[in-house]
Amino acid sequence: MVEHTRTLDFKIAYAIGLGTMIAAGIFSLSGTAVAEIGSSAVIAFVLAAIVAGLTAASYSEFASIYSENGGGYLFSSRTFEHDTLIYVVGAMLFLGYTGTTAFYLATMDEWVIRFILPESLHFLPHGTSGVLAALLLGALNARGTEESGTFQLFVTGAKVAVLLAFVGGAVAFRGPAVAADTFAAGFTTDPVGIVSIAALAFITFFGFSAIAASAGEIIEPRRTVPLAIGASILTVTVLYALVIVSMVNSPVPAEVIAQEGETAMGRVAAGFLGPAGRSLIVAGAIFSMVSASNASILAASGIGSLMGRQGQAPRPFSRIHRQYGTPFWSVMSATGVIVALIVVFIGLFPAEGGLIPFDLTVTLPAVGQLTLTELGLTTLTGFATLNLLLPLSVVNIALIYSRRRFPDIERGFSVPGVPLVPIVGVIANVGLITNLPPKGVLVGSVLIVGVLAVYLIWGGEPDMDELYEEVVPSTPSTETAAGAGANLTDEAATDATASETPGDDSFRILVPVARPERAVRYVRLAASIGRFQEGEPFVDVMTVTQIPEQTPYEAVEEVTRGRVTRIQELLAAEDLDVSYAVEGHTCRDVGFDIVQTARNEESDLVLMGYPEEHTEVAEHVEYKSPCGVLFASGVVDPDALDVVNVGAGGGPHHMDLLSIINRMGERGAEINVINITPEGGEGRPENTEATVSGLPDASTVQIQNITAQTIADGLVEQASENGGLLLIGATRTRRLRRRVFGSTPDNVIQLARGSGLPVLVYSSPRGVQGPIEEYVYPVYRYLRGIQRSPTQAAESETGE
Repeated sequence: MVEHTRTLDFKIAYAIGLGTMIAAGIFSLSGTAVAEIGSSAVIAFVLAAIVAGLTAASYSEFASIYSENGGGYLFSSRTFEHDTLIYVVGAMLFLGYTGTTAFYLATMDEWVIRFILPESLHFLPHGTSGVLAALLLGALNARGTEESGTFQLFVTGAKVAVLLAFVGGAVAFRGPAVAADTFAAGFTTDPVGIVSIAALAFITFFGFSAIAASAGEIIEPRRTVPLAIGASILTVTVLYALVIVSMVNSPVPAEVIAQEGETAMGRVAAGFLGPAGRSLIVAGAIFSMVSASNASILAASGIGSLMGRQGQAPRPFSRIHRQYGTPFWSVMSATGVIVALIVVFIGLFPAEGGLIPFDLTVTLPAVGQLTLTELGLTTLTGFATLNLLLPLSVVNIALIYSRRRFPDIERGFSVPGVPLVPIVGVIANVGLITNLPPKGVLVGSVLIVGVLAVYLIWGGEPDMDELYEEVVPSTPSTETAAGAGANLTDEAATDATASETPGDDSFRILVPVARPERAVRYVRLAASIGRFQEGEPFVDVMTVTQIPEQTPYEAVEEVTRGRVTRIQELLAAEDLDVSYAVEGHTCRDVGFDIVQTARNEESDLVLMGYPEEHTEVAEHVEYKSPCGVLFASGVVDPDALDVVNVGAGGGPHHMDLLSIINRMGERGAEINVINITPEGGEGRPENTEATVSGLPDASTVQIQNITAQTIADGLVEQASENGGLLLIGATRTRRLRRRVFGSTPDNVIQLARGSGLPVLVYSSPRGVQGPIEEYVYPVYRYLRGIQRSPTQAAESETGE
């Protein structure tokens, strides 16, 4: 089954929290905080830490119960039953994580422009380096969580060392006694300013949720997650206090610190340690923001993946990449949102004014006029923090509700003082929201209302767990034999079953069967095809019973069990020289069930009958399958694969099919490449070189050039004369051709049924470009036909 493997231990979980918290907050907000409220910035950061700690306690308890990816969204979905509320929590957290990452990388961009980028390159748009970093981090997280976790550990260690060097430089510059006196004299009595800075600083402590959101990747999460959360918050609070002490003792005047803003810490480091110190801090700032962004992307993708599985985001968000083992589409989507936020807030509408030549202002009660064409980092911070604080309030409420709804559930960690502690957490969160930048709150509110409206109009999709149910789990063939009366001891049966379990190097073929009487034929065919592949063939037989909406699964469970038993009896009665397993499902969407099972079983090939009815099932499998699909029609003798006929042509399905045919030819099968010159004007002749070059290992390849009324007529006539099996690729333009011109594979199937010719139609798995090709390819074919003579055309209907 394609699933996450837990690869992150305590040190990496701790590094995720630490790395997310030690980021733009300490390198960017520390300068702003000291410039506004002096030493009282320590109070603001401690206040933010306390507020974060209240909710972190709730996160720790939930993470000790539900050890999966998803964080606050997961906790809400396991506690509440209101879909809209759950969706809002997930959407806001996704926007909060991506907004936080955009803030980190946009801040990094300011440091790059201020300290690294030469003057000659200052013409580049603001946000350029942030966008590039987002794309690189997205690629890193798409490739694997273990790689990104190791990267997180390395970078976090480096930036902690940089901060300690910065603090050491301050103490050495002033001396311990003078530094303490200067810090003590720098406090102010400005409660509004302290709370406002605390509201902005909260984003820096939200790293605790990144740990919980990645719980599905963490080893022993019930113990590790609470421990890592507590340790990271405590460590960061101490580090922030030391940095504030150092900033207050800076030789740089306060007005200069205020002017420098987000990059003030670099100027201060130069005063302490000289040019070398400034370079060190710049490097540390870059490391900090990159590692924090890395952790936030990991957390956002975990939420997106869970939303996709539960039907509250596009279904591909939940798909796990077969090679990398990551929610690839969710990672890429999070990366795209981060890039968009950087471009909008920093590139198009920076704080000093954007592309629109006039001011677009609104007037709000108790706020006044807001210029919406000027956004910038402060607004982005408010946007991100709003989308974090509101879901955190819901999580605190969820903890109270969970205690009452599930009083007996096992809790690895329990928050003391419930409901008081969560209620204080909610009040504190709301209090911080009232002190956020108004433009950030306004933009965030508008966006969340927009995505909520889209969801309500769309309606979401059913939860994956509601679409199908595994009534009879996968039962290996040895268990079938034992159940049929084989005299095996328990130990022998266990050993035999283990011997039939597919290994990592096996070639797995999924065979969906609607009618039990056809199971033997398709299993034999799958075994025959599997023997030509690398690895020992293993056949997963599944039977699916579809049920209408509103019908409970229990109503058809006995039907499914009966089908499984019948298939097991039929297969056990045959002398099958192949390992196999049988399972039974009930579902509401057969096509979805087949595709999802292929993903779960990590199938290398799906073999199913060509659709006689229900073409929508075949089309869903053809277009969504994670592996190649063979549609079989008219196969009477599954073992007769000594003669193979294939059309000449090109296109992705045809070329992928050649690898299967090549292995058949390598094992001694006679290969006939049939090239048709159509008389009726439908289609065009092909160049056989592309097909023959794809069969380098076949021992016998014969090229047959014939003329026929249509390509389908010629293929069926010649293949029937040759004998054996006809293999053709699915058409890339199937959806359009079925409606307008008809499909060559469909025509071949119809003609072959009258002649008794067995046909296999192959469809290769499609990437993101697949849907585009379906509609663009006819235009491409037409233009190619104009530019090239008919005898030179190199792509075919048969292989598209």
